[in-house]
Amino acid sequence: MADIDAIVIGAGVVGLAIARALARSGRSVVTLERADGIGTETSSRNSEVIHAGIYYPEGSLKAKLCVQGRRALYKYCDQHRVPYQQCGKLIVATDSDEISGIEKLKIKGEINDVEGLRLLSQAEAKTLEPALSTTGALYSSVTGILDSHAFMLSLKGDAEDQGAAFAFHTPFLRADATGNTIWVETGGNEPMRLSTHNLINASGLHASDVARTVIGLDPVRTPNTLYAKGNYFSLRGKAPFSRLIYPAPQTHGLGVHLTLDLSGQARFGPDVEWVDTLDYEVDPKRGEGFDDAIRRYWPDLPKNALIPAYSGIRPKISGPNDPAPDFQIDGPESHGIPGLVNLFGIESPGLTSSLAIADAVLDVLA
Repeated sequence: MADIDAIVIGAGVVGLAIARALARSGRSVVTLERADGIGTETSSRNSEVIHAGIYYPEGSLKAKLCVQGRRALYKYCDQHRVPYQQCGKLIVATDSDEISGIEKLKIKGEINDVEGLRLLSQAEAKTLEPALSTTGALYSSVTGILDSHAFMLSLKGDAEDQGAAFAFHTPFLRADATGNTIWVETGGNEPMRLSTHNLINASGLHASDVARTVIGLDPVRTPNTLYAKGNYFSLRGKAPFSRLIYPAPQTHGLGVHLTLDLSGQARFGPDVEWVDTLDYEVDPKRGEGFDDAIRRYWPDLPKNALIPAYSGIRPKISGPNDPAPDFQIDGPESHGIPGLVNLFGIESPGLTSSLAIADAVLDVLA
């Protein structure tokens, strides 16, 4: 007999969504988090965009879970009064060579079951956003923004209402999955040793390190997690845009795009900086590369208008010269250990997909 039905490692947005889903299914749940609160890393250091699901390969987990997650997320925000805005976004071509790219993107999005996509002429795009410089654009009406912290607080509260518990300042140390139950050891001021039927590794940037401490798990089942840092810069003053503005897609990212927060303040980013350590300092010099990228679609960007804001680090399971990988959700069918689920490479669109990822984890455990 195990001490608890399920232990979740990590209280980021995905771990919170999983804890909530497990608790709602009637399981007893404890979430382990080494930090002092929820969402202190990747979940609180992103664009807070609700993605439509356009960019991802047909049949991929990212495509499927982003679309499902986005629809579930809007419903959740309505039901739980989480602040959001379905503002829409324009993916812009800045020369004629990029038109075919956004046309292909529309086809890819429609294959992924994304609704509300429309190709715009130059005149139509400038009617929506007069300050924009573009030769044409793809309009996504279902893209939005949300208050990610309010969403995470709501998930935590919902999980607790269903009986889930959270242990902060409680780092996961190791697990032994060689017996009939999984034994978990934690550190911190009050170390614990607990047995569980289900162990879900949703530790994001640390998922590979966590998986390597599970006795009984074949090391070949654990990919390397690499760190791709994305730096963001805020705009002095108010931007003349009411929608999100994205350039045509680029390798390993969506380019330096313009997003808005719920107060209308604009920020730009992220870029891609491969790093070896978790360092969130923003080098002001990186803003020099932002100016030229932004002026391709907003030529009237004022001089010296960008202020270093914050950075986030994405857990990548492929390198800078590799194709973008899919989400990796490894359950018993993959590694042979009953009750163990490892989540690797849960980067964008992880926030949008979080509720659907949680449902997928329940399916794996079932």
